[in-house]
Amino acid sequence: MNYILFDGPYRDHLLPLTYTKPVADLRIGILTIREKWEKVLETTTTSVTEDYLSGKFPMVEMAENIMICGSVLPSPELVGRVKSLQPGQAIYKDDELLAFYALENEEVDLEKVQRLEFEGDLIIIRHTWDLFRNNGPALEADFELLTQGRKSAPIPPAVHCVNKERIFLEEGVDIEIAVLNAKKGPIYIGKNAEVHEGSLIRGPFAMGEYSVVKMGAKVYGPTTLGPKSKIGGEVNNAILSGYCSKGHDGYLGNAVIGEWCNMGADSNNSNLKNTYAEVKMWDYAKQRFVKTGLQFCGLIMGDHSKSAINTMFNTGTVVGVSANIYGANFPRNFVPSFSWGGALGFKTYTLSKAIETAELVTKRKNEDFTEEDRKIFEHIFEESSSFRKS
Repeated sequence: MNYILFDGPYRDHLLPLTYTKPVADLRIGILTIREKWEKVLETTTTSVTEDYLSGKFPMVEMAENIMICGSVLPSPELVGRVKSLQPGQAIYKDDELLAFYALENEEVDLEKVQRLEFEGDLIIIRHTWDLFRNNGPALEADFELLTQGRKSAPIPPAVHCVNKERIFLEEGVDIEIAVLNAKKGPIYIGKNAEVHEGSLIRGPFAMGEYSVVKMGAKVYGPTTLGPKSKIGGEVNNAILSGYCSKGHDGYLGNAVIGEWCNMGADSNNSNLKNTYAEVKMWDYAKQRFVKTGLQFCGLIMGDHSKSAINTMFNTGTVVGVSANIYGANFPRNFVPSFSWGGALGFKTYTLSKAIETAELVTKRKNEDFTEEDRKIFEHIFEESSSFRKS
């Protein structure tokens, strides 16, 4: 069977994180949503996404296909239901479409399909803050998925462990004189990752391959560090998606940081209002600030954005793609893509300069900024222009 992940109704609510990728390529827990589905289905998947992303993320259609909503995390019960789908059937939870069967070149009329109701519990990512809010259970599920029936690489004797049976190291991990406390959740350390001396890590926590926790870091779970990323200072309930750096002191909490981001030394975000009131956050789909239902809500940052040293982010700040933020005092809590500036105001970050920087940043981690990436940047620059003028 061929499986295709479609963006679904929440794609625009998940901007700016989905400006550069399909919904299924968001990271939560240890893996991306796509990687979770591919692991449990034991096959590769492709995506139906925005036209401007389809060059980098092409859809592969076959004679028989099962379409799965990319916002939905797999559960054992749902996977079984998906695998058993037949032509003319679709799976719903309440009024939300989870999956349906489609033949090649078929326009499926969802009003006429046999509707199968799903009653079990699911994690569905509808808003950007749902990622850090659900990172704990997602990390637990991924830990079981990746480590079941396997044995951890040896943990050096100088590492102090609590609940050691819930700590898993892949091959090539470099760790000495650190504290790993898995009492409140598992700890997973990916291949060739480094945990420097003096680090204090409390699970649930995961770090991807070739990632780094720097000396003296204080990490509170549930926190995820994607591949080829680094963290230092204090981090609490955050997802750093991959290829990004928060390498110095400063606080990051209740946050999602996109790929290829860099946070300057002593950058901090607030995650709690002084009034202890519910936090509002910018919603691209509604083009206004909306209630999150959360008292603790920090920073959402799109891919390739940067902050200078001593940058302060207010509670519930949203930063778009390829923004550069600097200067004293708090910048506004919605920063459009390709913005350059801070509390005193912003100007447009020239597209050619943004692309030049992106090429240097990706090269530094032995990755490529491709022609397709360039086209995506060009599209986002034009699409986001109205926000920079407001």
